[in-house]
Amino acid sequence: MAMSSFLLFVDITVILMLCISLCHGAVGHDRKVYIAYLGAAPDREDIATSQHSAMLQSLSTLSSVENYLIKSYKRSFNGFAAKLTNEEAKKLASFKGVVSVFPSKVFHLHTTRSWDFLGHNQTVNRNAAAERNVIVGVIDTGICPKSDSFSDEGFGPPPQKWKGACKVGQNFTCNNKLIGARVYITDSARDTEGHGSHTASTAAGNNVVNASFYGFPEGTAREGFHQQWYHQKLP
Repeated sequence: MAMSSFLLFVDITVILMLCISLCHGAVGHDRKVYIAYLGAAPDREDIATSQHSAMLQSLSTLSSVENYLIKSYKRSFNGFAAKLTNEEAKKLASFKGVVSVFPSKVFHLHTTRSWDFLGHNQTVNRNAAAERNVIVGVIDTGICPKSDSFSDEGFGPPPQKWKGACKVGQNFTCNNKLIGARVYITDSARDTEGHGSHTASTAAGNNVVNASFYGFPEGTAREGFHQQWYHQKLP
């Protein structure tokens, strides 16, 4: 009789432990990543870390902060990312010092799809004669003349109205696409930072197929001049 009672007790204990495990798993599945924004960056990073841990600890449903805290943000702004339930996120949003709490989202790059995103696809009508007579000027960190965006293959000579010059310093060559440049501070108009090449190619670069940002998202990089030209119905 005593042995039967013992076995029954063991069976009930195992069932109870299994139930607790399943319930804990169900709660875990309800959790998702939230970002808590607390405002401007703190004066001291260690204080911010303690603040984040204390806030999560105040959510009594969390057994261990380390299991739920994903990232503390302490430099550009003050905040943290954590795995929370909807109820915990609402409670956290009511804490003093918390500006907002919102779900984390995944944003996909549109490196070669920006014009499609804006509603301008590659089937837009082109007027080569009109485009040939337009000069686009950019003031920036320079241009990389070897980029396919600035190849002059298939281009004729610059428009007759062009009165500029190619005073570019070292390691730079103009062509019938990149018709001129001028250097003011450094010893070359060649871009060493990438920003100038990026903005210039966005404004008036060639179509470059199989372009990507470290392999994604691959596609055709296109300039925006003709998109806006026809969208605004300029003469």
